[in-house]
Amino acid sequence: MLKWGDMAQWLTENWFNLFSSLGIIGGLWFTAVSLRSETKTRRIANLLAITANYREIWKELFHCSELARVIDPKANLAKQPVTPQEELFVGQVISHINSVFYATNDGLVIEWKNWRRDIAQFLSLPIPKAVWTKTKLLQNQDFAAFIESSLK
Repeated sequence: MLKWGDMAQWLTENWFNLFSSLGIIGGLWFTAVSLRSETKTRRIANLLAITANYREIWKELFHCSELARVIDPKANLAKQPVTPQEELFVGQVISHINSVFYATNDGLVIEWKNWRRDIAQFLSLPIPKAVWTKTKLLQNQDFAAFIESSLK
């Protein structure tokens, strides 16, 4: 068993090493806490940026009456095919979903719980469905598989 005298002697001989070690451990702990906090902050900032981009894309729909058909569940594509403007708009939405998909997979944003359902609702509409069918072969395989699994 260690006696107080032996411990006091050890402390007088090794006090510098002890405090140096405690300083290093404290510094590492502080760095870990700061990194975790910074990661959370960055993920929230990324989510806010994605939300702002999402809002900007959808503003086009409300400011341009020619795009109203994009969200019409009864749009008749046999009667009136997808216009270039509608295709461009849906392409922007798909590109946005692609960015969110990869950011989420890399842990750069907080995952949205029901975003698969949101994607499925949008891409099941006649015009978005037609644009997706046309452009899915141009997408990365893992992203296309994600969208297809969301549509099921």
